[in-house]
Amino acid sequence: MKKTLEFRAHDGEIEDIALGPDNKVGVRWLPSSLVLLERGLRPLCCVQQVVTAGRDFQCCVWQQDQLVTGLRWHENLPGIPDKAYRYQACRDSGTFLGLGTVTGSVAIHIAFSLQRLYYVKEAHGIVVTDVAFVPESRPGRELLGGHEAALLSVAVDSRCKVHLLPTRRSLPVWLLLLLCAGLIVATILLLQLAFPGFL
Repeated sequence: MKKTLEFRAHDGEIEDIALGPDNKVGVRWLPSSLVLLERGLRPLCCVQQVVTAGRDFQCCVWQQDQLVTGLRWHENLPGIPDKAYRYQACRDSGTFLGLGTVTGSVAIHIAFSLQRLYYVKEAHGIVVTDVAFVPESRPGRELLGGHEAALLSVAVDSRCKVHLLPTRRSLPVWLLLLLCAGLIVATILLLQLAFPGFL
């Protein structure tokens, strides 16, 4: 194991750390504010994403040692003091970021933008000790059913809960192209009516 990167991620201890799903890089747990990555065969440039949750009330997404984006409660939930919640655990599926808090709340965000898609206040009512996404294997897909993702959360109340993220609605590409073509034709026809001899 050869150390390839070490950087200060938080002011205070790190509660949890997660890597993107394709990163074959080892993480050494440090009871401090440093993140230490170790590698086997793959070069450091293959490290796509590291997510950290710290005791400084922040959750951060890193590209190697560069901060990509950070999540803070007081910025996303106006009216709540910035020290009211602390991130306890985080997991990164590559697409989504799952979070658990000391108050028992559970949230799922889009990993690259941190847009919140799912939130249950005090789902456990006490400290969430771990969260994990259901893997995208055959049994995992059977559990998902028609949902986009499933997050398991475990707390000090000795309960495990499954949080299902409903599939987001989106327009198919062919329909979007058809709408654009229709808009172009309608614009040309309106210009022809407004200005005879336009074509």
